[in-house]
Amino acid sequence: MKNRQHRLLAQGLFGALVLLGAAAHAVQTRDPESYFFDQSFGDLREEAQTIRDEGKQAIMVMFESEDCPWCAKMKKTVLNQADVQDYYRAHFRNLSLFIDSDNPLTDFSGRETTEKDFSFRQHRVRATPVFGFFDQNGKMVVRYTGVTRNKQDFLALGEYVAGGHYKKMKFRPWLKLHRQGQ
Repeated sequence: MKNRQHRLLAQGLFGALVLLGAAAHAVQTRDPESYFFDQSFGDLREEAQTIRDEGKQAIMVMFESEDCPWCAKMKKTVLNQADVQDYYRAHFRNLSLFIDSDNPLTDFSGRETTEKDFSFRQHRVRATPVFGFFDQNGKMVVRYTGVTRNKQDFLALGEYVAGGHYKKMKFRPWLKLHRQGQ
């Protein structure tokens, strides 16, 4: 009887340890609308001044549309990850613009426009998502169209921009080298 009790106790303890270990390795997720994207009043000149004041590398704009399944996928599988949110918020101002929206927007040069015109006319965004990284002067320095393969590739995209690697080489070859170094 004692042996059986010890065996059951050991099995219970082992099961509890397995559950605790799984919980410790569980991925922490948070709502991307609250934790990934920064609130904006729609003045990109002010946003540029904010990144200068805060010492951030760029403004990351996710160009999206309401009915974009790929945008929803990025939000559900990558932008909701706490480590992605923390990294991007540390290095960038993160904004969301809707390519089909008539919401007013002041562009980097101070012109009044709409999210739609800024997306289509100024940056030729047709398909979504597009992740555009704008430097402190409002110049788009990196443009990535589509979903990333996984959160590691999206983090690598952030590192590529934050580290200034875009000044030396294109993203795809850099990503290949980056993956080999991991």
